[in-house]
Amino acid sequence: MAGAGPMSTLTIDGATLAHTATGSGETVVLLHCSASAGSQWRALAGQLQDRFHVIAPDLYGYGASDPWHGCGPFSLAAEAESVAALIARCAGPVHLVGHSYGGAVALRLALDQPARLHSLTLIEPVAFHLLRDAPDPDRALLEEIRTLAAAVSDAAMSGDYWRGMARFVDYWSGPGSWVRLPEERRTALCRGIAKVALDFRAIFAEATPLAACRRIRVPTLVLRGGRSPATTRRIAELLAATLPAARLGTIADAGHMLPLSHREEVNRAILEHLMRHAVPVLPAAA
Repeated sequence: MAGAGPMSTLTIDGATLAHTATGSGETVVLLHCSASAGSQWRALAGQLQDRFHVIAPDLYGYGASDPWHGCGPFSLAAEAESVAALIARCAGPVHLVGHSYGGAVALRLALDQPARLHSLTLIEPVAFHLLRDAPDPDRALLEEIRTLAAAVSDAAMSGDYWRGMARFVDYWSGPGSWVRLPEERRTALCRGIAKVALDFRAIFAEATPLAACRRIRVPTLVLRGGRSPATTRRIAELLAATLPAARLGTIADAGHMLPLSHREEVNRAILEHLMRHAVPVLPAAA
């Protein structure tokens, strides 16, 4: 299938991490949301592969990748390090794209290794820790998402996976979204609840303040949906106002899962951003 690319693996501290790679040229790394996998980006990879080398990893515990290896507490930095290990194999800086949890990982990687990035695209990154420094109304949003995280964690611990993932899916995609999913999809989502809970833990354990994001000076596109939960709409707004080279885009009728629900608009915006900041391809010598 176009855009899928062959599956390769990388081993970090005994854990095997899977990723696909396709195309050639400057490297674009695509990071998926929680409870998903690199295959989320198949259509976009197909559009980019004629101009870019596209890598789409399965983050720890998702897709074909192993769970977190357990060598110490899990963190956004640890997830980012696994992506950095992939990037280290690439020649030159890369373009980094992240959605939701993948956006939070991308943000952390941009802070840790800014010299390795050529551009950044953040699609509603769930960097909830940034709300700690926000005005009082935004702290209410932080408590809202803490309540969701607690429900998912409790469900993972008690074994009531369907209840926890129903809360998770309906929060991000709207009430009733869970019951409309095919049963096999609900079952598959439940298998990933432990990692979803771990993702939440990593985000809330992150200590990076919003002001630190001023250090990220690469060209950045921040995308959000007009109908997304207020938590991620506000985070996108804060980041766009803080990152020195950021611009904010809003897809008015989209929700948090906009890379899937509004794939054409999102992929077009990403492609335009990449082409704007790509190194020009020189014509071959006669």
